[in-house]
Amino acid sequence: MGKVAIINVREGKILDALNRFWRGLLETRAVDALLIPQTLPGGRNVVQTLVSDPQNLKRPDPLAPVLPVNSARLLSQMTRVAPSPRKVGAVLRSCELRALVELVKLKQASLDNLVLIGVDCLGTCSVGRYAERIEAGLTTEDFVRSFGEGQEDVSLREACQICEFPAPVHADLTVCLIGADLEKGIPVVAQTPEGAQILEGLDLKPGEDREVAGREEALSQLIARRTAVRDETLAQMQREAHGMENLLATFAGCINCRNCSTVCPMCYCKTCFFDSPVFDVEADRYLGWTEKRGTLRMPADMLLFHLTRMTHMAMSCVGCGMCQEACPNDIPVAHIFRMVGMGLQTVFDYVPGRSLEEELPLATFREGELPGIAEE
Repeated sequence: MGKVAIINVREGKILDALNRFWRGLLETRAVDALLIPQTLPGGRNVVQTLVSDPQNLKRPDPLAPVLPVNSARLLSQMTRVAPSPRKVGAVLRSCELRALVELVKLKQASLDNLVLIGVDCLGTCSVGRYAERIEAGLTTEDFVRSFGEGQEDVSLREACQICEFPAPVHADLTVCLIGADLEKGIPVVAQTPEGAQILEGLDLKPGEDREVAGREEALSQLIARRTAVRDETLAQMQREAHGMENLLATFAGCINCRNCSTVCPMCYCKTCFFDSPVFDVEADRYLGWTEKRGTLRMPADMLLFHLTRMTHMAMSCVGCGMCQEACPNDIPVAHIFRMVGMGLQTVFDYVPGRSLEEELPLATFREGELPGIAEE
């Protein structure tokens, strides 16, 4: 356990307490800018914002149960061409941190001058469902307290209900919500020397290990529940999508909009193969295919698109579920990709986002890695 500090919570106002913490990071120049979710005017959505002036931290709310964009994509856009010249803090959930780790290994992002601040993820809703919660008068603090009381929130996205990685990884600082008595204070744990140095520069009450003593047990219980739901969900998906006929039926609603690849943090190709001249063909080619098959589904190459995406990113899929959120026809893309990804990752004993030092299996040759295959 690293250095522990406690954010004081006054009158049960969790977000106000955290807001003082975020402001402190900018006011003490621990970071020059902060990438942090803030509530939009009207309150119906929360989006990532890049803030350099603490006075512009109007309505930060990284605990809000909504995830419009996986922020690993944003950090890739910011740092892919060149690292940040100044120190930028980034407030991220676990799936965002894990995706960022994979993008760094794929040379699509840089961690130079980034201070990673992880928050325990209690789960997120779709943007539409989140707006409904706001209209019904439900606040972020209501959500956090309900979670702390052990109430299951059925409005969470399916990807969150089966996510077994609620705790941040590879963060310099971790804001601990799970297993903490948030009415007394919010524990912040430094996971790196840089994180410890930042905590020393902030006006926070020193904490002790006992103040996060219940965290591991609470995490274990949550992970066990989510893992059980995950296994049941993916087993059902396996039955429903098994075989070519069932797979085609599962993707029957696909209109080839490619929203799933647009929002996926692991789809980073500057030019997609499916936008290349390979698919610029004359009408006569379509007619020739039709004559061979009798009927040609249009738009063409729908299943090829999804299978190609699986081969490109299944090893690094972190299960954030953004693909399924973006699908206009509610195709269970996230479940299919999680199912395929887990199968492939298990073969290579690889967990995406687990380690920055762990080499990507499909980009690394190891003699004798898969014994028995050559003899089959």
